[in-house]
Amino acid sequence: MLNAFAEALSSLHDPRPHFLVGIGPARPDALPPRAEWFDSAHPVPDERSVRAARRALDVAAATAPKDLLVVLLSGGASALMALPGEGIALEDKQQTVRQLLKGGATIDELNAVRKHLSAIKGGRLAAATKGHVVTLAISDVVGDDLSVIGSGPTVPDPSTFADALAVLDRRGGRNIYPSAVVTLLERGRRGEIDETPKPDDPRIARSIAHIIGGRMTAVAGAVEKARSRGYHVHVIERPIVGEAREAARAFAEDAGRAAATLPRPACIVGAGETTVVVKGNGLGGRNQEFALAMISSGLVFGSIGTDGIDGPTDAAGAVVDPTTAERAAALGLDPQTFLSNNDSYHFFSALDDLLRTGPTGTNVGDVQAALVP
Repeated sequence: MLNAFAEALSSLHDPRPHFLVGIGPARPDALPPRAEWFDSAHPVPDERSVRAARRALDVAAATAPKDLLVVLLSGGASALMALPGEGIALEDKQQTVRQLLKGGATIDELNAVRKHLSAIKGGRLAAATKGHVVTLAISDVVGDDLSVIGSGPTVPDPSTFADALAVLDRRGGRNIYPSAVVTLLERGRRGEIDETPKPDDPRIARSIAHIIGGRMTAVAGAVEKARSRGYHVHVIERPIVGEAREAARAFAEDAGRAAATLPRPACIVGAGETTVVVKGNGLGGRNQEFALAMISSGLVFGSIGTDGIDGPTDAAGAVVDPTTAERAAALGLDPQTFLSNNDSYHFFSALDDLLRTGPTGTNVGDVQAALVP
């Protein structure tokens, strides 16, 4: 998707782009003319993320009042373009992000903290420009809140330092986070550090943003493909959110009700973004844990991250079917033990039931699908 963005922009003739800067987890096979690429890291930023963010800020700062800065934004940008704020080391941000992810923080909570530890997020990229800014966003955020997608580098930020501190308090307490992070947020709450740009900030008055795709775009694609294969389709309209294993139970109930009235064969599709509160020491991601919690449903079911990356693994998700429990038992694998240890990756790896797509170049959250023959 990033390369498609860049190709579409580079094809313009009036106005013709001066140059393009791309940031992503994997360099595309081919880049359009005048394009510069930065490999970066996701979901935890690294030094590459910092280099990419500095380049983006340099581009923004170099704009003239009559220039137009076009920002093509997709989910994942919070990690891919990361520049620590005043007094914060990259290691502090890394540790904070890992702890928040482990604690089951929602994307809104996670990005409220990220924005207040950053020199580029929360409207600061747009504030660095002298020209006009247009942002076209692919949303991985339930509700499509532009201030949350990629931590909103070009839009006003309604969250505050106090909000960020409240997130730390809810997700384990301040004492488990780096002292530099807590100090910065507390100074910000006392007004010793400038807040992120708010709606009345004149620095971002010439910045506009539009959503051009999101989770329901992926759902529409899944529905079209299922119907082309002869399935009668039901879409769960409400976002699939919450703790992964609890969301799995709700999905199974919704799928059961839908299947009771759908002609056969049937397909039930939903989308959203769940969380995992990590209490074990296993390996996995929210989609793999979601699938592991679906084993007892008796459905053919898959959950997949549309970016091709599920947690700190090489899988995008996993699939289960009515034979999964039997095949696991034959290998001496107890699904509940693996679920309790948050070790969905090794469970599905042993069964060869992981879904591996590699990076897809886009991110609109997660898609879940159940099939009833």
